[in-house]
Amino acid sequence: MTETAATQNLTASNFAAYNIEDAVLERYQAGAQQAQASLCCPTEYDGRYLELLPSEIIEKDYGCGDPSRHVRAGETVVDLGSGGGKICYILSQKVGESGRVIGVDFNDEMLNLARKYQPEMVEKIGHDNVRFVKGKIQDLALDLDRVQTWLKENPIATLEQVTQFELYCDRLRQEQPLVESNTVDVVVSNCVLNLVRPQDKQQLFQELYRVLKRGGRVVISDIVCDEEPTPKMINDPELWSGCLSGAFREDTFLKMFEKAGFYGIEILSRQEEPWQTIDGIEFRSLTIQAFKGKEGECWERNQAVIYKGPWKQVRDDDGHIFERGQRMAVCDKTFQILTQPESPYRKDTIPVLPYEEIPLDAAKTFDCKRSSLRAPTETKGAEYRKTQTNDAPVCGEDSGCC
Repeated sequence: MTETAATQNLTASNFAAYNIEDAVLERYQAGAQQAQASLCCPTEYDGRYLELLPSEIIEKDYGCGDPSRHVRAGETVVDLGSGGGKICYILSQKVGESGRVIGVDFNDEMLNLARKYQPEMVEKIGHDNVRFVKGKIQDLALDLDRVQTWLKENPIATLEQVTQFELYCDRLRQEQPLVESNTVDVVVSNCVLNLVRPQDKQQLFQELYRVLKRGGRVVISDIVCDEEPTPKMINDPELWSGCLSGAFREDTFLKMFEKAGFYGIEILSRQEEPWQTIDGIEFRSLTIQAFKGKEGECWERNQAVIYKGPWKQVRDDDGHIFERGQRMAVCDKTFQILTQPESPYRKDTIPVLPYEEIPLDAAKTFDCKRSSLRAPTETKGAEYRKTQTNDAPVCGEDSGCC
């Protein structure tokens, strides 16, 4: 990090300590009362899923993308900063009766708006698979409705009571988490990660990772910038609550997911023209997808993958080099990551399985620093001596071989 960036982050942290959350809360409380066009970044949604939604929810929705397009039937989805519930009610239709949707917000006005229409939406959609919960997206374990109930019954007036409150919150996170670890297929959000205080953003990405199942993914739409916001912008509550001052620099945004342990990080869409430009800094919408599940041991099972191209070679997040058209040796974990049906790499790779499967409990350790070719004899086995001929005409009209 450059000295300038570090100085800006420090300025942001000092500012955040006393009024970022208040500024965001006040802005979106007002947005729940009356629609605010300035909070919207033009976005197209699938009209089929909007037909059932009340006009009030549509008018008071604030976002910059449509992550719901990338969610499938039967999945469990968490929507961060669910607001008036628009994305949640779209998701309810997409995941179907076998799926589940959890909307997380800490703004009571927005939660009231979303919950107001639940009975109506259940009747229209035909199933009840959505719940709205109060929480901060950087602390998905803490149920703020339970916290509020506890505070009403246990007013804080002394330092000892503060300690009791902190212990209660820690116990809640452990024993009754708002969103449990390893339970979610997809986490989506629509223009809210930039509203989190700078000092909480690392925890935010850790929480995204925590709640996802192995193989789960995030689909995040957010506002990013091409240069760091200036100190003057960072210290402007209006620009912060307007999704500008807290925007991630575009390249840094992707690196945050990488740092948290995600793989298969991909830009799904990027707004061509800036949404806004301030002091020469461009702000635009970006939607990314990233996967959880590359942790674990590396086992040798004689598997290989062939990278199809068109690049001469590519490198994955763990430093493995894949040469176009070559059988590259991989461990079982990397093989699964690259070739599973829902893998972001599946369309670019050809799986090469061994002729004789090596049971996982009999596999030896694979050196994942290795970026080497897999000889065909390794795949087929050293004793493979099969001979097979085909006496049929070569691609003749009646040969059936073509």
